[in-house]
Amino acid sequence: MAKMPKRVKYRKSQRGNIKGKACRGNTVAFGDYGLQSLEGGWINSHQLESGRTSIGHFLRDEGKLTIRIFPHKSITATPAETRMGTGKGEPVDWVAVVKPGTIIYELGGLPEELVRAAFARAAQKMPVRTKMVERRLKV
Repeated sequence: MAKMPKRVKYRKSQRGNIKGKACRGNTVAFGDYGLQSLEGGWINSHQLESGRTSIGHFLRDEGKLTIRIFPHKSITATPAETRMGTGKGEPVDWVAVVKPGTIIYELGGLPEELVRAAFARAAQKMPVRTKMVERRLKV
């Protein structure tokens, strides 16, 4: 099922622009490996869920999967064949805003080859380029 917030203060949000690199959520915190975005963009709730299910089908409930992003931003659209000047459209989807460096998924408790294959399947579903990163030991 696609993710979306339970309640929001405002139904409609402005588009905004994605500047800079991620300074939060850019390190592997919960697992041993992470899928990191290399470019900025929007990942909608269906793409996020599709990546999660593809990892789940491949691993068959082995290891621990953590989703690090959540679709908080509403995207609006006007219906087809509607004239200009009728105002902002209704919310149709929810997206997560992703900056370069943001960790999208994390996996733990599995060998590296298996994680690499699982992340390759999830990366095909993502609208941004990604790479697999390993957890760094704190010194």
